Amino acid sequence: MISGRATIEGTRRFADRSKAAAGHFRQTSSLSLSSIGVGTYLGKEDQQTDAGYEACVELALSSGVNVFDSAINYRGQKSERAIGRALARAIEQGVASREEIFVSTKGGYLPHDSDDPREPRRYILETFVESGIAPRLEIVQGGHCLAPGYLEDQIDRSRKNLGLATIDLYYLHNIEAQKASVDRSEFAKRLAAAVEALERAIASGKLAAWGLATWDGLRAPPEHPEHLSIAATLDVARDVAGDGHHFRAVQLPFNLAMAQAVAFPSQPLGEKRLSALAAARELRLAAFGSASLLQGRLAGDLPEEIEEAFPEASTGGQRALQFARSAPGMSTSLVGVSTIEHAKDNFALTGVSPASPDTVMGLFE
Repeated sequence: MISGRATIEGTRRFADRSKAAAGHFRQTSSLSLSSIGVGTYLGKEDQQTDAGYEACVELALSSGVNVFDSAINYRGQKSERAIGRALARAIEQGVASREEIFVSTKGGYLPHDSDDPREPRRYILETFVESGIAPRLEIVQGGHCLAPGYLEDQIDRSRKNLGLATIDLYYLHNIEAQKASVDRSEFAKRLAAAVEALERAIASGKLAAWGLATWDGLRAPPEHPEHLSIAATLDVARDVAGDGHHFRAVQLPFNLAMAQAVAFPSQPLGEKRLSALAAARELRLAAFGSASLLQGRLAGDLPEEIEEAFPEASTGGQRALQFARSAPGMSTSLVGVSTIEHAKDNFALTGVSPASPDTVMGLFE
């Protein structure tokens, strides 16, 4: 496995030699991270899609993009492996060093292995459930587990898939599934145990930081059964590891059609209620936006007001991505690209400065 992790010096070096426009790189936990990142959720579990992702990773690095995001359950573990192969080649060829690249992935769902000959359900049962790695009593909604031993297994599998000794950021994946399935005290117990497992993995050098990657949880109101509180999670992190905890980031969808992360005050913070991005910013956490183009549905023609708001972007996809990455508090907007054509269009935006956050917020007035 490739040793090392993203560093302050390495990511700054990557940013300095890129030809990106001003504002494209942001200081995120002191790292210089690109405002656009590569997501790897979509696509068939086949070699053609693998090849597309690998080519897009290479293009990303040459375009000034150094953030790559995946999850072990994406495409039956193939997405992690495709990223791993592409990064290994890039590092070997001197395109970038390990210290210049930021890689995140996620654990929580029971994944199948598309390279294993067994039927997916049989693979999951034999590998995780019958073996006891994922205790049956801690599996909810047919396929989500936060048990410490299970997370430890998943972290090691992801490290192997990615070919990386240390993962820069490891997310607990959609833990709102647990929140909605057990009572409050049991959820608190499971979350604390999961955080303990993550902090142990960090102490052993397997991870550098951890966060929450959610779909509904951070956008839902406090009264919703799937609501997740950023502040409460921070309290858990402090209870487990003190001020030396490594809770560093949240991930949630943000795009033109799903703008709750800035438009809806879902997060209680003291006597206030803030939007998720505002709460993350106030609590000094990085925020990564998923579904920036809503799986390609926002890449076509957009309303005239969007074209007028972002004249610096030349295509519908670029305007949607410009909206997403320019939101106040956004660290990196992730975009799924598995074809060079789409990647070239999206990565061309690295040569354009982000819009003013006021432009984004003005669309809600």
